Amino acid sequence: MTAIKTSARELLRAAYENRYTWDSSFPGYTSDVTFRRGDQTFTGKAQVNPDLSAEVAGIDDEEAHKMVKGQLWEVAIHRVRREFEDTHGKNKFELGEVDDSGAVEILVSGKSEGDRYKVRNDEVVLVHRHIHGVVVTINTFDSHDTGAGYLSHTYDSVYHDPKTGELKQGRSEYRDEYEKVGDYFILTERVIRSEDGSEQVYQFSNIQLMSPER
Repeated sequence: MTAIKTSARELLRAAYENRYTWDSSFPGYTSDVTFRRGDQTFTGKAQVNPDLSAEVAGIDDEEAHKMVKGQLWEVAIHRVRREFEDTHGKNKFELGEVDDSGAVEILVSGKSEGDRYKVRNDEVVLVHRHIHGVVVTINTFDSHDTGAGYLSHTYDSVYHDPKTGELKQGRSEYRDEYEKVGDYFILTERVIRSEDGSEQVYQFSNIQLMSPER
């Protein structure tokens, strides 16, 4: 096994800075949206604004409207460009085990005590974080290389109670597809399959970047 020649902080920093993000000139975009859940299909219009807030129109079902808007927000929040030190400046990092795939475990102490990551080839392939009173664990299996950072392609998630370890939400599998529109990669499809066999499909088409003055 090759010796690790860099610190845990620098390993995580390299992966963090290799994420695909939108720049400060991101103008926002509009799209048509189709959401399928079971035998139900909903269609409408979606908009992500320059400040990364999301709007959904034409879907009257309250739960479906909330789910589509939630996915748009979830995508946009991960496109925010923040400096590594702004996010992790109050954390300390320690190298953990190297798994069979060559992924290096990074253990976190300090502000985000108890969190951990795995990094391989300048990509974060495991996230284990305490967020809003739950622990979320996300494994990324493969990714899109945009040429300006990576985007997760297939991954899963599971949620546990941080104190008891009780399962809060079972394993869900995700597959994301992206398309380059102008200078920006935009989500065109997200498929979510849950352990109970249910499936959610979010499709975004006719994507148009908004004009900066809009």
